[in-house]
Amino acid sequence: MIELSPDHERLAWATAVTLGYVGFCAGLYWRRKQQRKVAEKAAQSLLKATEASDKKPVLIGYATQTGFAETLAWRTAETLIGGNLPVQVLPLSKVDKTILQSTDYALFIVSTTGEGDAPDSSAGFTRRIMSDDFPLGTLHYGLLALGDRSYTQYCAFGHSLDAWLRHQAAQPMFDMVDVDNGDDGALRHWQYHLARFSGNDETADWSSPPYERWRLNQRSHLNPGSPGDPAFHLSLVPIGDNAIWQAGDIAEIGPQNAAHEIAFLLDNLKLNGHDIVNCNGEDITLEAFLSNHTLPHDSDELSKLINLSAQQLTETLKPLPHREYSIASISDDGQLDLLIRQMHYPDGRLGIGSGWLTEHAAMGSDIALRIRQNKSFHAPSDDCPLILIGNGTGLAGLRSHIKERAARGKAKIWLIFGERTVAHDFFHQEEIETWQRRGVITRLDLAFSRDQDQRIYVQDRIRDAAADIRSWANDGAAIYVCGSLQGMAEGVHKTLTDILGQEQLETMSESGRYCRDVY
Repeated sequence: MIELSPDHERLAWATAVTLGYVGFCAGLYWRRKQQRKVAEKAAQSLLKATEASDKKPVLIGYATQTGFAETLAWRTAETLIGGNLPVQVLPLSKVDKTILQSTDYALFIVSTTGEGDAPDSSAGFTRRIMSDDFPLGTLHYGLLALGDRSYTQYCAFGHSLDAWLRHQAAQPMFDMVDVDNGDDGALRHWQYHLARFSGNDETADWSSPPYERWRLNQRSHLNPGSPGDPAFHLSLVPIGDNAIWQAGDIAEIGPQNAAHEIAFLLDNLKLNGHDIVNCNGEDITLEAFLSNHTLPHDSDELSKLINLSAQQLTETLKPLPHREYSIASISDDGQLDLLIRQMHYPDGRLGIGSGWLTEHAAMGSDIALRIRQNKSFHAPSDDCPLILIGNGTGLAGLRSHIKERAARGKAKIWLIFGERTVAHDFFHQEEIETWQRRGVITRLDLAFSRDQDQRIYVQDRIRDAAADIRSWANDGAAIYVCGSLQGMAEGVHKTLTDILGQEQLETMSESGRYCRDVY
């Protein structure tokens, strides 16, 4: 055996570590390159189906240093094309003023490198485009920012691009999604927004959430007789260890298909649900497999599956995607509350998530659920006043903040809430009025749009109270908005901009005092 001197030993160890690191980086680069190729190939194979579309393409612009942003750009393209939307995928280095001004919808996927800089390939974009001012009032956009929270300038380029776009009057379709070191939960949140934007909401998740088991403990119909779709209050309790979350966090739900839909498919395919199939190396019954995979919805889709064996069927169907809901309770409640409205497809079917939770899942049954931190909707660390604005089931995210403040004994809260009718749609009315009597809610403004000839919405209540909104904001209040993106969130943002001015609202957003959880 050859004995090395201490210096040679250190040199050998340093060499081994360096080679190991180089190997790791090379392996990571190769995997991401392969992922990009697969995503690009899948998207390119679908592009031909949308080439004849008379719609304007959705711009997908990316800024990448390692190739990861480009991989996600092509995955994003694949999702949109699956919803029959034409796309144009470009690096930011090829995006100019003319393209931006002629585009109606854009999705930006950008990395941050160094000390908050744009990737090298996008330096020209920041110099040529972001140093200029020109109107983008017709541009609607979404932004995915990639970064590493261990760096001081976390997602700095994404924040800079977002601020520049807002300054040019471009309209965000949803708030920026920031991704810490490739976080799967944040990427699923981006995919959730893509599904809603494109209508392609049955695309399998890019990564499966690590669900835990919860029990459906309570379900009540909140608005019988309402002119709107049924809304439900649900309570779930963890099976196992107690769970912890903060006001503003999100519940990712793993939905399942209704038992009668599975039975219908098995009957038409002449298959036995008790047959054993292998899925990802695990032997399960065909019935269990079908419970969380996308089923055919019409005769054409069904006809393609006839004569397949049980195992062949498992290789054809895709997993059901997750669904996201704002949590309406706090950990101290001992239960996780949700506020969910039933959604319907054009053919009348209940939505995947809302149908499972409000109708198909039996009381006491297991629910696959994962809590995802939503730091962009957490309350400020101080006890500043809160202006909480929402409509419909958006009350869920606001309710958790009221509960959190009430539990701490710190409250100066102004709640502005809107729905259709006071008789049927004043969700949690007794609870809210009790909070108001106790002083937890300092001020309550309501807008029930159908209770008078002229429709009144939350943005109208905000406009009527412009002086008070300005006073609260100048006194350090934070503004939180939760509810529907279309109509409410856009109208509220425009009204707040008119009242406070774009500069003040941007400053509040940058400091975490203007936050939105909209969908």
